[in-house]
Amino acid sequence: MSVKKPSSLDKMLGRADRLDAAGLRTLVQRLARERALLDGVFNTLQEGVLVITGAGDIDYSNDAARRIIGFKEESGAASLWRLVPGLRATLEGEGRAGMRGTMPLVTREFELSYPQARVVRLYMVPFDQIEGEGERFAIILSDITSEKKSTEELIENEKISSVLLLAAGVAHELGNPLNSLTIHLQLIERKLKKLSGSKEADSLGESIRICQGEVTRLDGIIRNFLEALRPRPPDLAEVNVVEVIDDVLRFQGKELEDRGLKVEGELPASMPVIMADRNQLKQVFFNLIKNAMEAMQPGGKLGIHVRADDDSVYVLIADTGAGIKQEDIAKLFSPYHTTKTGGHGLGLMIVQRIMRDHGGHVGIESKEGTGTVVTLQFPQKHRRVRMLKS
Repeated sequence: MSVKKPSSLDKMLGRADRLDAAGLRTLVQRLARERALLDGVFNTLQEGVLVITGAGDIDYSNDAARRIIGFKEESGAASLWRLVPGLRATLEGEGRAGMRGTMPLVTREFELSYPQARVVRLYMVPFDQIEGEGERFAIILSDITSEKKSTEELIENEKISSVLLLAAGVAHELGNPLNSLTIHLQLIERKLKKLSGSKEADSLGESIRICQGEVTRLDGIIRNFLEALRPRPPDLAEVNVVEVIDDVLRFQGKELEDRGLKVEGELPASMPVIMADRNQLKQVFFNLIKNAMEAMQPGGKLGIHVRADDDSVYVLIADTGAGIKQEDIAKLFSPYHTTKTGGHGLGLMIVQRIMRDHGGHVGIESKEGTGTVVTLQFPQKHRRVRMLKS
């Protein structure tokens, strides 16, 4: 077995207590050169390098790490858990954080929107513990934005292809209302030639109403199809989600009343702002509230609660409807999958896409016979970050 030969610096450190003033100056200069050399090496790397304590405090960071996570060295001590919200929870969820000696290599991917939109892969391993300093971990950060973007574009293209393949089904859906429109418009045209204040006006009015209903249905099918097929990037601005929800509830208030549904919840007037596209946000809330209404019978309750923590704003939309089967929950965001009679199956797909574009999450919990709760998580203006699935 080979034994590592001690360097001259090791020898000097071993007898540091016996050095005179000149020797100590030489030692300090050697140590400074060694530190500068190591800093130079680490700062040439494209990957970020961090050393953190068990509490998440950053002991060391190279230039790339500071650039990736938006940490300014002159700002003093910082915590990785604060710079990347959600990371600590996902580590502790596996019972790994704080378990030096038993924790294997940990890999995570997360998406940062601050200080710049990027996707980061993290490798974390325990550091050899130095007596009296507590546990420490070495972390390597790799910017995989380009790699992830290519993969996501491929997935998105496959989704669009699947939607295009289903266009024939949409065309069939359009055929029935168009035929109905044609027939009733022909009837109107014939009757108009004969009418001169006769009793046939009532019949004509009924035909007109049928046409209006079919036009509305046709417009809805086309609009949802085009939204799913040609997504528009969000026009981000400061938005208060409570104000947007109030607008949507005012618009849907008459339908809620006609269905005999009550609205309960907690909508605090003062909420942290988020960066969002107001119109796309309205579409998210409209689709989810519409789904909740259609799932309930008269007397049902629609619950809407808004809350915030240091980094995110949460919106919970709950109904007391029939609930969703567990085997259907995983399919809810798939194109054209629907649990409703007459549904087009694009609403939740659009919701998920808008939430992703806003750096947010959407989660659904449901129990048959009890109801469904949809949770939306939006990053606040100062912190747009999203953890990705392992």
